[in-house]
Order: sequence, then structure tokens, then C-alpha cells
Amino acid sequence: MEDGSDLVLRPVKIWARRRTRRHPYLVRGAPKDPWGRFWTGLSVLALVTAVGTFGYHRLGLTVGEALYQTVITITTVGYEEVGTVTDNYRVFTILLIMFGVGAALYTLSVLIESLFEGRLDDEIRRRRMQKQIDRLSGHVVLCGFGQVGRAIYRELSASERTVVVIDRRELIDEGLTHAVVGEATDDGVLVSAGLERASTLVLALDSDVDNLYVALTARSMGPDLFIVARSNNSSAEPKLRQAGVDRVVNTHEIGGSRMAALVLEPDVIDFLGVVMHADELSVRLAETPVSAGGPFAGRTLAACEIDESTGATVLAVRRDGSFVTDPPDDFVLAADDVLIALGTRGQLAELNAKAGA
Repeated sequence: MEDGSDLVLRPVKIWARRRTRRHPYLVRGAPKDPWGRFWTGLSVLALVTAVGTFGYHRLGLTVGEALYQTVITITTVGYEEVGTVTDNYRVFTILLIMFGVGAALYTLSVLIESLFEGRLDDEIRRRRMQKQIDRLSGHVVLCGFGQVGRAIYRELSASERTVVVIDRRELIDEGLTHAVVGEATDDGVLVSAGLERASTLVLALDSDVDNLYVALTARSMGPDLFIVARSNNSSAEPKLRQAGVDRVVNTHEIGGSRMAALVLEPDVIDFLGVVMHADELSVRLAETPVSAGGPFAGRTLAACEIDESTGATVLAVRRDGSFVTDPPDDFVLAADDVLIALGTRGQLAELNAKAGA
């Protein structure tokens, strides 16, 4: 149970974490902003130039000659000295070279670092991320990282699924573990995301046309790939299914249906949402596939002894795209059936183990 102080401070802690993630120079112990160091170096260089001009002027040069001699000394161009060279002149020039050249080199190096360090770090990070993606297998490829894509990513990440995000925008500051920048309609981008080795493709692009195009390409690359696509228009759903999409989700219709259900039976809908997504609840809904040649295939539910051996309750069986709710004990399971069961995490894990899933 959280006290009142935790509830008040939580938004501040979340904001601080986000600020720290987006701005690495705010992390304790991190280097200062390179542009700040550049202006510091430039200020020191200007101060050395002013001191050098004043010193040469005191040694008998005019202001113009003193400034000229200071600049050629700091830049070490090797031109002939201006004016009469005395011992004091030489000593002052040596000191000016020691301080002036150091300040000039420091300012130049910081300028180069400020201009190229960010791009170089981003490129190194992208290459390191690409090497990690090249080693993935059985992961989820998510196309589109808008509002819908972000919600999908949160749910999948919470379930410890490995997700590779494809988006046209740079996502380095988003804290993503695996991301590819580019158009999802580009075959090369899909290959970079490891689509040929992925188990699932989620199409959350804003355009139905783009989702349809990517679905056609993905189905040709992976015949066994499980594809879920977002649809903004009901007329696009049959086209997406013809393109090889396994599940089509109309976000507008689902949102409207959920809002209507909340009006009619709000507690039931809230409970279903908690069962499906809350980690703190002991019972959950989950699916268990029946594999060909597995221990459940060709046997009745009574013979499988699911309730007795695992404690989970089978609520329905999905077969050929339809559900058999409250299946009887003599219901014979077939290969490619999917059991929809209710139970604790341990009970569902035991059911999966017993089914060989």
C-alpha cells in the first residue's frame, strides 16, 4: 500500500527518469554539454588573444601589429615576427605560444566533438542495435510507433516479448531496445528488422494501404508468419484478409464497442481488463495450442484430466475460426485447436507443459 507521499512524488520521479533518459548529460557523473565546453574554450581563447595584444603593444608594437603578431603566434603559422625582437619579446612569445596554442587546440577539438559526437554516437548505437537484431529469432516486428503502436509495444514488453519496432522517425531517445528507422513498405527495412526470422508481424501504420502493401510483402517472405493488422476502415478488412493477414483489428469499432460495454456492464469490462493485463491479479486468461502428435490431440477433455491435474478451467476451444464455449467432457480435441483457459500463472504454465506447448 502506497502512502500519500509516494502518490504525490510518483509523477515527479517519472518526469525525472524521462528527462534523464532523453538528456544523457543530466546524469550524475556524465560529461558536461560539449557546446558549453566550446563556449568556455572560446572565451579562454579570446582572453589569451586580448592579453597577447596588450602585451605586444606594451613591447612597442601598435595595436594592429600587436593583434597580428598575437594571431600568427597562437595559430603557429610561422610568419616573421613584427617589430624589434628583444629578450622580453621572446619570453612573452614563448608564454603566449604555450597558453594560446593550448586554448586554440582545445576550442577546435571541442567544436569538432560538438558537431560530430552526437551523430557518431547515434551511428554506433544503430550498428550495435542492428547486430542484436540480426541475432534475434521468433521475435515480434511492430510497424508503426504512433499512439496505437506505443500501446502495443507496452503490452508486449510487459509480457517479456522481444519486439523490433519499425518507424520512419528516429527512435533512439524513446528508450527502445530494438528499432529500425525507415519505411515499413521498403523490403530492405523489413529484412533489417529480421522479418524472415520473426514469428509475428503487427501492422499499426496509419494508412490501410500501407498495411495492405506490407502484409502482401510479409506473407511472401514468411508463409508461416502470424500477421495482425490495424484497420481504420471496415472496407479494408476483407482486403487485408485476402492479403494474408490472420487477424484484423478495427480500432474505431473496438473502441466504440468497449465504450458501449462500459455503459452497460462497466464492472464486467473492468474485470476482464484486469484479468488480461494486470500482473497483481492471481488468475488470468490464456490460450494453449493443441499440437499435432501432442498428448491432447485426439483425446477427449475428460481423458486429458485438465482440471484435476492442473487446476485450470477450460472455458472454450477455438476451432476453424470459431469458438466452442463450455465444451463438454466428451469433446474430442484435434490438432490446431486452441484451449482458452482460466487459472493462476502456475496452473496455466502447468497446462502448457502438459499440452507440450
